[in-house]
Amino acid sequence: MSPAEAIAKLREGNGRYTSGNLQHPGQTVERRAELAKTQHPFAVILSCSDSRVPPEIVFDQGLGDLFIVRVAGNVINDEVLGSLEYAVDYLGIRLIVVLGHQSCGAVKAAKETIAANSTAPGHIESLVQAIKAAVEATVNCDLDTTIKANVNQVVDFLRSSTPILKGKVNSGQVRVIGGYYCLDTGSVSFLKDAATP
Repeated sequence: MSPAEAIAKLREGNGRYTSGNLQHPGQTVERRAELAKTQHPFAVILSCSDSRVPPEIVFDQGLGDLFIVRVAGNVINDEVLGSLEYAVDYLGIRLIVVLGHQSCGAVKAAKETIAANSTAPGHIESLVQAIKAAVEATVNCDLDTTIKANVNQVVDFLRSSTPILKGKVNSGQVRVIGGYYCLDTGSVSFLKDAATP
């Protein structure tokens, strides 16, 4: 499936979700049996771990449709990057969506910690550091602006990531886009292109 077709499929599914006309596709015993030996998801979603933003539900997709990587603040580390590279290189997925969301607690914590010139407890500090560039780029802005900046910075990072993603992105084989989920409406808006093409 081309990136454009995958985006259209996600838009359609989110439209069903926001209108309350969920189809819950691909959740049958037969579908489970089909997937026992193979999978062919059409998109990979790097999403925040927030319990209110489950990508399969938000996009009204079923078993085997989406390859999901979830981590607080939809940040990048080696394991997350390796998972995305696996999805592209081994599963042939051509669309990566970095999905941020309204009222992201990880981004809020990073903003507050950095504003207080403090350190977050335990390994939460690693999230703060991963989000720090977006916070610093939006110092005088509201939380939503920082959330979107964080998404765009992750998108830019993935588009330029070597050795696997950059070449595929530059050739048009793979597309990386950002998305923003509104908790109030359930709608996902795809963000304008980040700094790199």
